[in-house]
Amino acid sequence: MPQLSVVIITFNEEKNIGRCLDSVKPVADDIVVLDSFSTDNTQKICEEKGARFIQHKFDGHIEQKNRAISHAKFPHILSVDADEVLSEKLRQSILDAKNNWKYDGYFVNRLNNYCGKWIKHCGWYPNKKLRLWDSRKGKWTGENPHDKYKLNSGAASSRLKGDLLHYSYTTISEHIDQIQKFSTIAAVAKFKKGKKIALLLIVIRPFAIFLNKYFMKLGFLDGYYGFVVSMLSAYTTFLKDIKLKELHKGKEL
Repeated sequence: MPQLSVVIITFNEEKNIGRCLDSVKPVADDIVVLDSFSTDNTQKICEEKGARFIQHKFDGHIEQKNRAISHAKFPHILSVDADEVLSEKLRQSILDAKNNWKYDGYFVNRLNNYCGKWIKHCGWYPNKKLRLWDSRKGKWTGENPHDKYKLNSGAASSRLKGDLLHYSYTTISEHIDQIQKFSTIAAVAKFKKGKKIALLLIVIRPFAIFLNKYFMKLGFLDGYYGFVVSMLSAYTTFLKDIKLKELHKGKEL
């Protein structure tokens, strides 16, 4: 049976990290938290819960998550975010996978809690994520801030039962603040790759995103917060596009 390292990156996560660590302890043989110099009680909570606490300046989600893996004691990795919790069913599925490791990586379904409501539509569920793997068979990739773990060509994967519970935002204002931050990171990443955006797409894309989330992805079934999520998804796209446009105009964000 392989031993499992749980890796988590943090910055000022005192309201979430304790709950996260409690949920992963039953499956972990090693827990490492890579922190970006938090100014709250994140370090104290991690150390009280028995996690190894390491700090490094944040230089990108992808870079930080790959760095966290380098500090793990074991090659078999479970990667979670500080605001995520293993459901009881998922925890048992991970234990079963440890006892009978057959694949190079395992996907999980992530269920998002938004302002106290579980969002089961809007394209937010099942929100399949690769979170359990043999780290010798892949690496974090993607485009900041949207990291994605990618297995090497030919690697075999499966899907675990149970949900990864994601406590995403407790208030709409919190979500909007995150949109401002992440849309800037995304625009800068696209700008550095030489990507451009036409004015027509800036106009059309937000409408298309809202229609897709709210109607095609059945967001209306999630009630008021389904509408909010769909509308803010469109707003996110709009912000990323206009910020990219501004960068090409030589403006500062």
